[in-house]
Amino acid sequence: MSDPITLNVGGKLYTTSLATLTSFPDSMLGAMFSGKMPTKRDSQGNCFIDRDGKVFRYILNFLRTSHLDLPEDFQEMGLLRREADFYQVQPLIEALQEKEVELSKAEKNAMLNITLNQRVQTVHFTVREAPQIYSLSSSSMEVFNANIFSTSCLFLKLLGSKLFYCSNGNLSSITSHLQDPNHLTLDWVANVEGLPEEEYTKQNLKRLWVVPTNKQINSFQVFVEEVLKIALSDGFCIDSSHPHALDFMNNKIIRLIRYR
Repeated sequence: MSDPITLNVGGKLYTTSLATLTSFPDSMLGAMFSGKMPTKRDSQGNCFIDRDGKVFRYILNFLRTSHLDLPEDFQEMGLLRREADFYQVQPLIEALQEKEVELSKAEKNAMLNITLNQRVQTVHFTVREAPQIYSLSSSSMEVFNANIFSTSCLFLKLLGSKLFYCSNGNLSSITSHLQDPNHLTLDWVANVEGLPEEEYTKQNLKRLWVVPTNKQINSFQVFVEEVLKIALSDGFCIDSSHPHALDFMNNKIIRLIRYR
């Protein structure tokens, strides 16, 4: 048996054998560890590869077993596909393609349910009228909440790529708030008249934007219109049996279905 080899992949250490690393001779790893390509070393003498260390475990396991084993809630298929392409492990690339086809078929039929809530809240803030002179002001603020559930994880990722929070003066994708692959909760506020920009940050008030149109969502009507555009483009249609027409027109409940 060959001596163990320790790899430093993006800061994560993995220990394996030369036989495993060269199990696919035509891959980049096969070329690196057969002496056809130079290898870099870190300060500890470990072979260093400047790539994502987290998903390398799945690549290494494939080298060991020739089987693609992923957890059911795996959320980084795109990253793993890019890493497999970098290492040029052709059987792994083919296995990932088959897995994505399988996931796509499983998600052809899907349901999307959105429950909307809205309330008015008073916000208090200070206004600088002159140097060393401040006054206390207040204004009514629209606060929105949307609870979104979909049996299609891929659709929620698509939605997350279109909607962005504006917080601390920066836009951030709501994908980072997607802790449950099937459920997403959004909370945001409309623009408040007279409220200084820095007060949004101080009071942790998030606004919601849709891209690439760069439109701010200041009402449920705009939110519903934008979500419907995204859902309809992904094959969803309005469920004729639910909700009640009045609920839909009052922006309380939206339910869409997709059959393919």
